[in-house]
Amino acid sequence: MALAVVLGIGWRQFDAWVARTELPLTLAEISVEVVDREGQLLRVYPVEDGVWRMGVRLDRVDPGFIEMLIAYEDHRFRSHSGVDALALMRAAGQALRHGRVISGGSTLTMQLARLLEDGPTGRWSGKLRQIRLALALERRLSKDEILTLYLTHAPYGGNIEGLRAATHVWFGKEPRRLTPAEAALLVALPQSPEGRRPDRVPEAARAARAQVLSRIASRGVLDQEQRATAARARLPHQMAPMPRLAPHLADRVLSETPGGQRVSLTIAADLQARMEQLVEAAARRAGDRLSAALIVADHHSGEILASVGSPGYRDEGRQGFVDMTQALRSPGSTLKPLIYGLAFDQGLVHPETLIHDGPVDFDGYAPQNFDGDFRGDLRVREALQLSLNIPVVKLTRELGPAQVMAALRRGGADPRLPGGAPGLAISLGGAGLTLQDLVQLYVGFAAGGQGPDLRVQTNGARDERPRMISDVAAWHLGDILRDLAPPPGARAGVLAYKTGTSYGHRDAWALGWDGRHVIGVWLGRADGTPVPGAFGGDLAAPILFEAFGLLKPAFDPLPPPPAATLILSAAELPAPLRRFRSRDAVFAPAADAPQLLFPPDGARLALDGQTLPLKLRGGQAPFVVLADGKPVLSGAQLREFEIPSPGRGFSDVVVVDAQGRAARASIQIDQ
Repeated sequence: MALAVVLGIGWRQFDAWVARTELPLTLAEISVEVVDREGQLLRVYPVEDGVWRMGVRLDRVDPGFIEMLIAYEDHRFRSHSGVDALALMRAAGQALRHGRVISGGSTLTMQLARLLEDGPTGRWSGKLRQIRLALALERRLSKDEILTLYLTHAPYGGNIEGLRAATHVWFGKEPRRLTPAEAALLVALPQSPEGRRPDRVPEAARAARAQVLSRIASRGVLDQEQRATAARARLPHQMAPMPRLAPHLADRVLSETPGGQRVSLTIAADLQARMEQLVEAAARRAGDRLSAALIVADHHSGEILASVGSPGYRDEGRQGFVDMTQALRSPGSTLKPLIYGLAFDQGLVHPETLIHDGPVDFDGYAPQNFDGDFRGDLRVREALQLSLNIPVVKLTRELGPAQVMAALRRGGADPRLPGGAPGLAISLGGAGLTLQDLVQLYVGFAAGGQGPDLRVQTNGARDERPRMISDVAAWHLGDILRDLAPPPGARAGVLAYKTGTSYGHRDAWALGWDGRHVIGVWLGRADGTPVPGAFGGDLAAPILFEAFGLLKPAFDPLPPPPAATLILSAAELPAPLRRFRSRDAVFAPAADAPQLLFPPDGARLALDGQTLPLKLRGGQAPFVVLADGKPVLSGAQLREFEIPSPGRGFSDVVVVDAQGRAARASIQIDQ
């Protein structure tokens, strides 16, 4: 009875001692993960101390690995209360017989206690502390919770902690399916993570794996044939890098939504990887220091399926850390489809309307075509396909720059103006836009004039943008742009696309759509310096078509015309639509009227008694020239000639053509 009382008191004291145990923090910081639309890992961020430690769920771990781990490390794990007395007695007996430690006798719970405390194991005081903590853990946590914590904290070499981080760096995959050889290595590593690293000490790793395979085979987990096959398997020779797909996008989303542990994006991981390889190869072909960016979007749902911000996140020579999908750049000619779409809606023109491509001057702003040539009368369809500047500026003047800016914002873009108020130059790229802005606009074109908002997170709802242009205007744009000649070797007529080149050859663009997707491509230098000889049609368009080829095996067909679409030849159009004339055309000179290019009105000249040179454009020869109302030349057939100096002071010079149309300039001659 006395012995029973003593044992009872002792047990109560021991029980109270265990109950008083202060548990270390079990909610360790784990890596933030960014996953794709299917849950596949895109990006992992290390925890604060630089360790890769990823959260683990037992139902997503190979059951064969769990069975092997328990069979090797702690085969009575499911039945003991944190300490395996039989294993401890066996370990103590072996130590007494051999004079050294043969086996530790630690349970998985005791190993977890050591990991949580980050304490020593060899001394008896350390072992006693682990026993106390293991008993306390078993009282407060379930077996599955203990196992989950162990698989979260177990070391696997270097800065790798936890099973999921280990399977990614050693085998490049999640732990759902592991071979016996892979599982055995992962069982062996935590006991000596540096001494058994397969990339540094492969023989030690092979021996440790063989020991695990031998023991579990003896316990019936594997048969001898499986054991022999696993023992011959190759070891990983190096650590693989953690996934780093869509790094710019992942960084941006996390900065906008801090605190999330797992962020799910609309990105498709396999597609993202293919597009990153494409952009890297394209930038390398294009030249040193060139960067590139690309976005793939579904214009039905608004989901961004791939977003590549640069050719290489760590490519310092190309400033790869800059996300060029978000950089403000001049869009060049890529806004021209919007201008034409608005003009279609307002009845200013039809695709078959004739428009004059000739010299113009809007209060001192005299735009020129990219090649400096003039085409005369041509169809609006051709003007857009040739990406001529003068016709689109004429339409912008009729629409008003403010209306164009409003349409840009309705379409989802956020244009930035360098000089405050918008001017006619916005139609030629005189506003700052990002690649994502342009893809959003083209989503609107592809979706019939009113598309969804672009989104990158799977938990976002589909939001519709306000209508930008009508479905008829949008169809006309697609019908016109699908007839552009494709790059060499590409299929024609399947993709509506537009290229652009900004002033000074700083930016090369290509944006296009088919019946399902929109892709936008940008090339240039991240610092905005010129790229001599860079053209959107030469650099960006081939990448656009190649990206569609990587996206899917065949193009989705473009939609049929809406019921209200007016499909007529130029001769069949209503009279007001046959030829474009501005609203104030009745007061304006004819397009071919004479213009005095030199001297310009208001010029101040020093002739030193020499003749006065004149330069004309337009008009019909022969020409008559008057200076201060007096004829000084008649019958001139050329458009460049000289007249005697009118003398010092102010003079009016007038040139009259054969039809009586005049051009004049008031000038001042100093001497």
